[in-house]
Amino acid sequence: MNSGPKKGTGRNPRPPKVKNKAPAEIQITAEQILREAHDRRLEPTHSIPRQKISDLEELSEFRQRKRKDFEDNIRKNRLNVGNWIKYAAWEESQMELQRSRSVYERALDVEARNPAIWLRYIEMEMKNRNVNHARNILDRATSLLPRVDQFWYKYTYMEELVGDVPKARNVFERWMKWEPDETAWQAYIKMELRYHEEERAHALYERFVSIHPESKNWIKWAKFEEEHNNMDKCREIYSEALEYLGEEKLEQKILVAFAKFEIKMKEFERARVIYKYGLERLPKSQSQSLYNQYTNFEKQYGDREGIEDVVLGKRRVQYEHDIESNPKNYDVWFDYARLEESSGDPTRTREVYERAIAQVPPANEKRYWRRYIYLWINYALYEELETEDTDRAREIYTQCLKLIPHKTFTFAKIWLLAAQFEIRQLNVQGARKLLGQSIGMCPKNKLFKGYIDLEMQLRDFDRCRTLYSKYLEYDPTSCSAWIKFAELEKLLGEVDRCRAIFELGIGQPVLDMPELLWKAYIDFEISEDEYEKTRNLYVRLLERTEHVKVFISFAQFELSIPYEEGSQEGVDRARKIFVDAYDSLKTKELKDERVLLLEAWKDFEENNGTEDTQKVVQDKMPKVVRKRRKAADSTEDNIIWEEYFDYIFPDDQVQSRNLKFLAQAQAWRQVKKNINSCTHFFFLNITYH
Repeated sequence: MNSGPKKGTGRNPRPPKVKNKAPAEIQITAEQILREAHDRRLEPTHSIPRQKISDLEELSEFRQRKRKDFEDNIRKNRLNVGNWIKYAAWEESQMELQRSRSVYERALDVEARNPAIWLRYIEMEMKNRNVNHARNILDRATSLLPRVDQFWYKYTYMEELVGDVPKARNVFERWMKWEPDETAWQAYIKMELRYHEEERAHALYERFVSIHPESKNWIKWAKFEEEHNNMDKCREIYSEALEYLGEEKLEQKILVAFAKFEIKMKEFERARVIYKYGLERLPKSQSQSLYNQYTNFEKQYGDREGIEDVVLGKRRVQYEHDIESNPKNYDVWFDYARLEESSGDPTRTREVYERAIAQVPPANEKRYWRRYIYLWINYALYEELETEDTDRAREIYTQCLKLIPHKTFTFAKIWLLAAQFEIRQLNVQGARKLLGQSIGMCPKNKLFKGYIDLEMQLRDFDRCRTLYSKYLEYDPTSCSAWIKFAELEKLLGEVDRCRAIFELGIGQPVLDMPELLWKAYIDFEISEDEYEKTRNLYVRLLERTEHVKVFISFAQFELSIPYEEGSQEGVDRARKIFVDAYDSLKTKELKDERVLLLEAWKDFEENNGTEDTQKVVQDKMPKVVRKRRKAADSTEDNIIWEEYFDYIFPDDQVQSRNLKFLAQAQAWRQVKKNINSCTHFFFLNITYH
């Protein structure tokens, strides 16, 4: 019986052999593979057969065959310059110079304005030392194409190479007639300097600058003269350059170079004049380097005033730039004016202020004018305090008041400053006229207060009464005005007038801060020792408002009255006020106010009460509990809970228990009534059946 695997199982009866996984002896990297592929790519895949020429007949046949190929290529495309150049180069390699020249000439007949043909033609003659041929070709090339600089460079190089300097100079002179670019002139000048022809170089620089009068060329000429120690000529060149360029073509680099030259010559004043000349004439966008150089110069060679002038100049440039971008930026105008004030130049300061106040806000809205109006104020104060020109300061105030649209809005500050200025000038009538005009034109609380303060300082109390009357006619809701008016009468000893003013004040239907007026009235009566009138005021006040602080203040007042020694009347009155206040706040269910009242009551009993009275208050103290409630910003989908502290008063709990008991009794009575009705209905049904 065969014990091997069954047929059809698909399993290999022999186990697979394990491959050798050891590393190979010679490791080959990917870099080696790529390098070998690259090297083999450059190797020819097949050897090119070489033709060996053994006699002149074979050479003639070879040349004839090559010439035929070149001629065929040229016949196919006469405009392909490469074919002509290859043909001529091959003839040159065969030492057939005459044939090569013929090919070049034929090519020039086809493409006479192609510089490549001329250059290869010239190089062929120069390589074979045919100087005259090369010179003739260069003459033809420069005559036909005078704007191709390569021909001129090769021409001058060849003449200088063969040692014929006069001919090279003649070539340069022919070239200069065409007014080439700067490099050509520099090449000519360098050639003259190589042969120590300084005088010719000086003359060339003069001709060069007359044709190319840019700043850099003037600087090159000046540097050349400086290298040859012609300092007077160097200064003359810089001066001539500034005169020739003028203000339109003036550049900062020539000014910097001129100033540096003067610094080398120890002429510091000349350098300073040059820097200032440039800074006054160049726009700020083109003089940044000049500013930096001037700053460094003043730091090294200048005094304190010079350095300050440089700093001021740089800051002026910055402010002018900011003003150009946004002329309504009043903060920049403030800084600019402050800068000019520090410089001590009234003319420049006035100019800046005049330019600043000319930038009127575009809209008649007060928020746009708030910063602008201070420019006028600073201008007027500067004229008054610094220059001591009172007439100009008065004119500034006048023009400012004319400019403000008082029907829309006004500024009390400018009115008051103008009036105070007139007071300082001993012009009281002028100040009164200004303030009276302001009140009649655009009344404001600040104007009334400022005018009243002025009259108080002048001790004209009748005018103060008149102004207070007009003030209260304008704004009867102002409690501060009522209080100040009453204080004035009290100061003058008019107690009845003071009391009448307070009565008029508290009798107004609308007040901005009535608590201050009532407090001032109460304090006034207390100061006059009118305790009964004070008590009546408290009662009248409690009729209007039952605020907890009023109760506490009332109780403290009763306690402060000097009764007879040993009398408890003040304590009893104060305790009664606390009791009444507690009942009133309890009725209105004001928990926080009740807590404040109980705290004050507790302090009162600790200082003036007995143990029984203290226990009464202690029994009323609430219990603080923490509760949860829905937040105000919670929604139906997103309910947010917040914690808060609540007060539970003992007397409220007793009352709530009593109410709960009554509610339960009433509910039991209703249930009993319903049961009796159901029983009666049940017996009726039985009887009927």
